Amino acid sequence: MAKTLSYMLALGTPAPGFNLPDFNGKFYSLKDFEDSSALLVVFMCCHCPYVKHVIKGLVEMAREYRQKGAAVVAINSNDIKSYPEDRPEKMAEDAKNHGYTFPYLFDETQEVAKAYKAVCTPDFFLFNKERKLVYRGQMDDSRPENNNPVTGKDMREAMNAVLENREVTVNQKPSLGCNIKWKPGNEPD
Repeated sequence: MAKTLSYMLALGTPAPGFNLPDFNGKFYSLKDFEDSSALLVVFMCCHCPYVKHVIKGLVEMAREYRQKGAAVVAINSNDIKSYPEDRPEKMAEDAKNHGYTFPYLFDETQEVAKAYKAVCTPDFFLFNKERKLVYRGQMDDSRPENNNPVTGKDMREAMNAVLENREVTVNQKPSLGCNIKWKPGNEPD
């Protein structure tokens, strides 16, 4: 499996807008999350071993932080022609099998991934109430190839800081995962 580090978009960047469908065709935009004190945007897919490794912890964290006023939205930007295991029907299966309590959206054009400068799965972007980027990077130090438990430590610390109106540390480690599967000729510059 090829490993790709996240790009580490500049802190303070405003959340790029989106209007994407979930696997049932219901559309979501940033406006749907405006009442949330924090918004975690996660680029992920169904087949990536890095996503599979953290998904249980991500689902638990999303459920816990939803009760604290934070929202999570997941976006799949992979090319489903080349990677049919990431098509919307499979997204629906994953959501059901893992008990997602957050929308799982499909970025067919890959424009949203480009706007966020997302490059890997999973790739995490945490925005504050003003929808300014305060954290981008890893969920924690756990990887499929190491024995570290999935705790969500780094993401939890950042989410807690946002929800408690504290500064989020700028010492952030990039996420690591599989590269987004770009459509031929659609790779970011």
